[in-house]
Amino acid sequence: MAPPEQEINEQSRYLNRELSWLDFNERVLALAQDPATPLLERVKFLAIFSQNLDEFFQVRVATIKNRIAAGVRTRTADGLSQLEQLRLVQSRASELSKLADETFMGPIRGALDGCGIHLSSWDELDEDDRAWMGEEYQSRIFPVLTPLAVDPGHPFPYISSLSLNLGVVVRDPSTGNTRFARVKVPSLLPRFVVMPDGERFVALENVIGAHIDSLFPGMEVLTSTAFRVTRNADLSLDDDDTDDLMASIESELRRRRFGKAVRLEVEDGLSDEMLELLVEELDINETDVVRREAPLDLGGLWAVHAIDRDELKYSPYIPVTPPRMRRDDDDEALDMFRVLRNGDMLVHHPYEGFVSSVEEFIHQAAVDPKVLAIKLTLYRTSGDSPIVASLVRAAEAGKQVAVLVELKARFDEERNIEWARRLENAGVHVVYGLVGLKIHTKICLVVRNEPEGARTYCHIGTGNYNSITARIYEDLGLFTADAMVGQDLMQLFNYLTGYARDVRYERLLVAPHTLRSGLKALIRNERSAPAGTGHITMKMNSLVDPDMIDELYAASSDGVRIDLIIRGICCLRPGVPGLSENITVRSIVGRYLEHSRVYAFANGSGGGEPVYLIGSADLMPRNLDHRVEAVTPVVDPDLKARLSEILDANLADDSLAWALVDSKWSEVPRRDTLELHEELEHRAQDRSAAAVR
Repeated sequence: MAPPEQEINEQSRYLNRELSWLDFNERVLALAQDPATPLLERVKFLAIFSQNLDEFFQVRVATIKNRIAAGVRTRTADGLSQLEQLRLVQSRASELSKLADETFMGPIRGALDGCGIHLSSWDELDEDDRAWMGEEYQSRIFPVLTPLAVDPGHPFPYISSLSLNLGVVVRDPSTGNTRFARVKVPSLLPRFVVMPDGERFVALENVIGAHIDSLFPGMEVLTSTAFRVTRNADLSLDDDDTDDLMASIESELRRRRFGKAVRLEVEDGLSDEMLELLVEELDINETDVVRREAPLDLGGLWAVHAIDRDELKYSPYIPVTPPRMRRDDDDEALDMFRVLRNGDMLVHHPYEGFVSSVEEFIHQAAVDPKVLAIKLTLYRTSGDSPIVASLVRAAEAGKQVAVLVELKARFDEERNIEWARRLENAGVHVVYGLVGLKIHTKICLVVRNEPEGARTYCHIGTGNYNSITARIYEDLGLFTADAMVGQDLMQLFNYLTGYARDVRYERLLVAPHTLRSGLKALIRNERSAPAGTGHITMKMNSLVDPDMIDELYAASSDGVRIDLIIRGICCLRPGVPGLSENITVRSIVGRYLEHSRVYAFANGSGGGEPVYLIGSADLMPRNLDHRVEAVTPVVDPDLKARLSEILDANLADDSLAWALVDSKWSEVPRRDTLELHEELEHRAQDRSAAAVR
């Protein structure tokens, strides 16, 4: 069926991608504003909001500016010119920055004071405090400071991205001449200086500013004000012209340091003269300037969150071991391969342990003499990754180990280059990626020699092989010994490591090959289902792709009920008469970062059995067309029922959820009858306790 004719004009069918992302970051900020959030967690969410906004400017705003500079005339899906979009984005981001400052300066700082945690200014310190701070400055801070003057013999210094700086104006008393100088606040020093009582914190730039005369002896310091520059950090890499991908990325990383400035944050008291100088030297417009009332770089509040005050944080949660992975007794080691031969297993992080499931699976594969080969994709991992250690051990034991390291994982490029070299040195076959495609899929294949022949064991997940993020990101993973899934993964790895065009998959939906067409077919099948039975539930990070949005609009017009759970960007407009009245959209933002992707279709592929899929792909053009992604069906009835329960809990939450109607996000009515993350913690603990009994 063709999508219905609409009175709605084409441009009003979609919400703006960048403005929708800013709406998401406002939902993060709302957690910092919420008195029900534990105090130091409010501080954490304010830091996350700030870091999110930094990355948004480094990548998304930089991209818009690049398009404008290149004369791109293509309008956004919602009909804006690039310049119109930039102006709206800058205005909205400025509003949110002001709201963040007000949140910090008002309720959060006041609440911290009430709990004996004081973010003090220099003026609030007494003489004894200042004497102690003076000694601290002389012994630890002054030796690493380097003032850089600007005069005919000293050009304006390069200001690195996201560095905190003091702009200083000094006057020579003998000549009366004034000069500008820049003092970089060292990033290797703690963002806040902690007073001896452990309860008072002074921003490092305040301490330096109070002693700024020591850097300019014999000169008169007229003013000293903090500023911060954000630069374009998006890699510009032409895969088609790249002979050595690793060398090209290393070169681009060096170039990233010198990206064009896209934002200038300044303290509210910055003089017009200094602002004019900075704007001119940084080659930016006044619309790129953001005046801040709070200290610059609220991302530094992570240092405050680290205070040892557990009563001001979320209650600690220890992930349970998945019931089927419990050891039979203290003397008998768990045989994961035997467990998987007895049936598929679904794990849900962080409620169930990543260490006791994924890391244990790869560890056992590394040490098992019957294992012949291990193949794995590595997009992001932790700094001391046990998984990498297991892969090295397996290679050193003579197993065939192949790892696809995605060197283009944004802001993890340097770490991934380091891992790639370590793996290569251990004899691992390392592949860096494909021309024009990022390898974003999260898959692991183990080949084991068994009496009936070689057998495959697989893990397909929604999240990275990273034990650190697995404690705070909500993700799902499927373990299976299903031969068809194993065959599909072998085909996929061969495509990734070798040369192949006509690749066929029996079970998996794989981007850029079959994912888009496979999901379309499932959506269209719901449209042809018996009246009143069509139902689609989708959980993802972002919904951007216009083609997939149009498919959902068409399904809604045919009476299909559609429930969307989208953490971040949503360009679909729900609840619009004649377009999307059967579509609901909600977002859950809370203690854990909702990261799993689940796609559920009530009528399956035509046989009436519901289909549940999990995997690494969001519905964005980049995921569907420009990345390698894998989405797998979950076929075990018990595991499908569990996925249904997870989705139902997401839809029932009335404590963390926000709802989108047309183009406006608002909190769902707060009845506090179900808080998703607490509910899933309890369910995991109950399953674990039942397994013991």
